[in-house]
Amino acid sequence: MNGVTEVLAAARREIARDAEPNRFLEVLEQGRMPAERLRWLAGELYHLVSSDRRSFALIASRFPAAPAGDLYLAMAEGEGQALALLGDFATALGMAHEELRAYAPRPLAQAYPAYLVRSALFGTASDLALALLANVGESTETYVRVADALVARYGIEERALEHFRYFADTPQELLDRATATLADGLAGGDDPVAAVRCARTVHALETVFWNCLAHGLGTG
Repeated sequence: MNGVTEVLAAARREIARDAEPNRFLEVLEQGRMPAERLRWLAGELYHLVSSDRRSFALIASRFPAAPAGDLYLAMAEGEGQALALLGDFATALGMAHEELRAYAPRPLAQAYPAYLVRSALFGTASDLALALLANVGESTETYVRVADALVARYGIEERALEHFRYFADTPQELLDRATATLADGLAGGDDPVAAVRCARTVHALETVFWNCLAHGLGTG
C-alpha cells in the first residue's frame, strides 16, 4: 500500500467500517435543537477553528516546501476566513465576540482540534493531507445539512451562515494540493499505515465533536 489511490481507498474503508450516526444532525433536522445548544455550537466552533488555524500554520512551518507548504498555508488562511465568518452566526444568536472568546469549551468536543495539534507537531506531511481527502465528502455534506436546517427549522438568515457554506465548498485546487502532498510524502517514505490511522482518527473525532453538542437530547 504505497500509491495515492490505494492509500485513499484504504482510509475510506476504515472510515466506513467505523462510521457512527451524527446525532447532532438528527436532532437539528428534526427542529428539536434548543437555542442554547446553537450557542454551544458557535462557541465550540470558535475554539476549534482558532486552534486548527494555528495547527495548519505549524505544520506548514515544518514542511515549508511545495506542495505541502502551499497546502497547509492555504488551509491556515482558510481557517482564518472561516473564523471571521463565524462572527455573523454568533451575532444572529445574540452572542457578542467577547462571549465567543469567554465560552468554556467541552473537553470531548475539543478532542478533534487537540488531535490536529498532535498531528501538526509529530505527524508527517502525508497524514493531514490524507485526512482531508478521505473525509471531505462527508464533511461537506454535514456542513450543507447544518446550514440548510438552520435556515429551514430555526429561521436563521442565509447571510449569517457563510461560515458553514464556506466549509461546504472545498476548492478543487486545495484538493489537488492535498493529492500532490500525499503523493510527494509517500514517495519520500511517509508511512501509509500511519496516514490511514490519522484519517480514521480525524473522522472519529469529528463525529465526537458533533455528538457532544447533542449529548442528552436523544433523537426520538
